[in-house]
Amino acid sequence: MSIPEITQKLLAAKKEKGLTFADLEKVLGRDEVWIASVFYRQASASEEEAKLLVEALGVDANSIEELTDYPVKGLGPVVPTDPLIYRFYEIMQVYGMPIKTVIHEKFGDGIMSAIDFTLNIQKEEDPKGDRVKVIMSGKFLPYKKW
Repeated sequence: MSIPEITQKLLAAKKEKGLTFADLEKVLGRDEVWIASVFYRQASASEEEAKLLVEALGVDANSIEELTDYPVKGLGPVVPTDPLIYRFYEIMQVYGMPIKTVIHEKFGDGIMSAIDFTLNIQKEEDPKGDRVKVIMSGKFLPYKKW
């Protein structure tokens, strides 16, 4: 996966300022995962959000236009090689059909929206080793009959 130039610039500025995505959440009033998706050009910011982000990071205003452009989404057609990202791919390979079946049993024939969607990441402390808790919430969209 190649990292866009704008992403590299934003990440460098964030690091230089000693900011976290949680810090930027307070500035923008948006979730830290969504803000990270703007950094990686998987989401687009409004002009106001882009201005706040550029100001908080101290990067040039020329970045605003790129942050408000419609992004090309996805990692590409290849299996991800980054170990953390690959684990999510692996989870879908192993549990994708069971998840699909349970969703259909509970909701009927349809899909979970990735557009009307939220994602939250929490840290759960555990004496056996801290745990990553990922909460995905997407609107159920039934298939239409015609």
